[in-house]
Amino acid sequence: MAVHSTSQGTVRWRFAKFTRHRGLMIGSTIFVLLVLSVLAAPMISPADPNFQNAMATFGPPSLAHPMGTDAFGRDMMARVLWGGRVTMLASLSVVVLGALVGTMLGLIAGYFQGVVGFVIMRLVDLLLAFPGILLALAVTAILGPGIENGVIAISIILVPVYVRLVEGATVEVRALPFVDAATTLGAGSMRIILTHVLPNVLSSVIVMTTTWLGIAALWITALGFIGLGVQPPQAEWGAILNDGQMFLTLAWWMTVFPGLFLALFVISVNMIGDGLRDVLDPIIRD
Repeated sequence: MAVHSTSQGTVRWRFAKFTRHRGLMIGSTIFVLLVLSVLAAPMISPADPNFQNAMATFGPPSLAHPMGTDAFGRDMMARVLWGGRVTMLASLSVVVLGALVGTMLGLIAGYFQGVVGFVIMRLVDLLLAFPGILLALAVTAILGPGIENGVIAISIILVPVYVRLVEGATVEVRALPFVDAATTLGAGSMRIILTHVLPNVLSSVIVMTTTWLGIAALWITALGFIGLGVQPPQAEWGAILNDGQMFLTLAWWMTVFPGLFLALFVISVNMIGDGLRDVLDPIIRD
């Protein structure tokens, strides 16, 4: 593992590599457009996503309803855009919560090792022994349906993944000479962890976070699809897909548009994750 460097030359080199990486730029562009579209939902589609119109049920895409209407006459564009807010925010909450808790535990386990590290890593092994989606379903069933409980459940799945990554990287960094030098000079453990160890494992955490953001979106959508996520009539991509599954032949737009937005979101964050891995990895060169 390379020693953390904050030199201006390294920063300029990585920024230039960022702008030259085609996949990273394409993924970032798609991601930004999706985020802007859901943030601008009130302006793009001012209709109430929960307003029902019995006279406009199963309306195909038109000028009045560019993405059509659903079985209750609700505007699909409004529901897809407003639902995107819920899915994206929930996914971001999952990876941020999982990354914070997992990184903290991984740093503690990797730096102090001993009994503390042993206990943390055995708990991680215990959580990893359960299939992720089944563990999420079990936690959600215990806590009850709802987007907040879904976020907590999926975050629990991500914590051991981050702990494994950070613990291994911390052990590697801890053995480097500059850590021994800092210890000899009297630096405390917390200072060494925050100023010497964390910066060297942060790039791996960032790459993993972008990669898992797409997976978290799929799991949030899955919980919404089976009714353990958001509750009606709130819009969310998984719930919208569930509403449209029974009308695939009658109203294809009820599943195509939310599915397309979900696919673009997952593809974009995966492209960003792959690009950041190439840019932040000091071993990879053009």
